[in-house]
Amino acid sequence: VQQVATGGGLVQTGASLRISCTTSERTSSGITLAWFRQAPGEEHEFVAAFRWNGGHTYYADSVKGRFTISRDNSRSTVTLQMNSLEPEDTATYYCAEGRPILSAIRLSRMYTSWGQGTEVNVSS
Repeated sequence: VQQVATGGGLVQTGASLRISCTTSERTSSGITLAWFRQAPGEEHEFVAAFRWNGGHTYYADSVKGRFTISRDNSRSTVTLQMNSLEPEDTATYYCAEGRPILSAIRLSRMYTSWGQGTEVNVSS
């Protein structure tokens, strides 16, 4: 399964961006699609996740209330709407697919398939 992430760019503090991730195969009900981000020299950081079965969503504390993850079931697409962007949000954003248990949903090693990443740059 291959994910394609699109929609990154350069914006100013306080702006909004929407990035999307489309899987290349029909998405089964048992998977989780998540967004991680990685700043230069840093590890992957969990951002948000969407569990296909039931539609439950999960967020990192740093983005809660500003970011929203949602899906378009007909196109196997997950979108991350990012509002009130801050310079600390600057990173390459990756979508990932896996079947983590709930307690491990924020762990990057639980995801087996990763997209190529899209860059988000927020200037101050």
